[in-house]
Amino acid sequence: MKQLKSNCKVALIQASPVLFNKNATIDKVVNEILEAGRNDADLIVFPESFIPCYPYGMTFGFTVGSRTEEGRKDWKVYYDNSVIVPSTDTERIAKAALQAHAYVSIGITENDINNCTLYCTNLIFSPDGNLVSKHRKLKPTGAERFIWGDGHEGAFPIIDTPWGNMGSLICWENYMPLARAALYMKGVTLYLAPNTNNNEEWQTTIRHIAIEGHCYVINVNQYVTKDMYPDTFHCQNEISTLPYNVLTGGSCIVDPFGHYVNEPVWNKEQIIYTDIDMGQVPSSRMEFDGTGHYSRPDILELIIHEN
Repeated sequence: MKQLKSNCKVALIQASPVLFNKNATIDKVVNEILEAGRNDADLIVFPESFIPCYPYGMTFGFTVGSRTEEGRKDWKVYYDNSVIVPSTDTERIAKAALQAHAYVSIGITENDINNCTLYCTNLIFSPDGNLVSKHRKLKPTGAERFIWGDGHEGAFPIIDTPWGNMGSLICWENYMPLARAALYMKGVTLYLAPNTNNNEEWQTTIRHIAIEGHCYVINVNQYVTKDMYPDTFHCQNEISTLPYNVLTGGSCIVDPFGHYVNEPVWNKEQIIYTDIDMGQVPSSRMEFDGTGHYSRPDILELIIHEN
């Protein structure tokens, strides 16, 4: 059994994408990765659907039983700026991860060109520049279902890192008890939770997950304001009703005892650097290991269908 490293420097990228512009956003992503690498980050984590953006507040003309042609045109812009995996787009991010010599986790809207379906996807790149994980959101929430399909392939990938097992669930997937249990069963110690949640209830959720899984929960949201939306879209009436601060951040890390390692950062772009002590994970599991000594496999069983 290999000896795990005890200290990990994490960079939380609470940033703003160039909304609906894939190429410009990837330019920004590369710069942020290289900046975090210059500051010796071991793990660099971006929010949910950072490329090309999370289309907060937009309906794309969907109502029950009908669509609008104007909404269809706006959706096509989003489609055209989504990311094919693998592609030259992912190669650019992989190269940046290699240059930074760090693990990079990033949320994208993925374009499956085999069927034209979009997915809310989280990618993880290794320090040697390889794409080592692709997780598609299992169940888009609410009106997200107008945009993204249900994820199905490789539902719960786990990455073996020098600090322990790393996996991710995206946004409200984290409210799915069995999905969380699937990661716990795989021994997750670095639990990535990229999201777009601004509220106090979400902060309570991530603290609960940290205690339940006795793992580090890495929570990253983006910062977006109303004036960042393109003025060329047809849905200006929808954009006009949004608050000025659309997505307010709140990025933070919670330790395996449910305590903030850093206080949430709100209402600004910032690379948040945090050092975490992985020795806290086994220490926290002394009295509670939910899929180990505190489990009852004789009466409870989770069956995972990943293929």
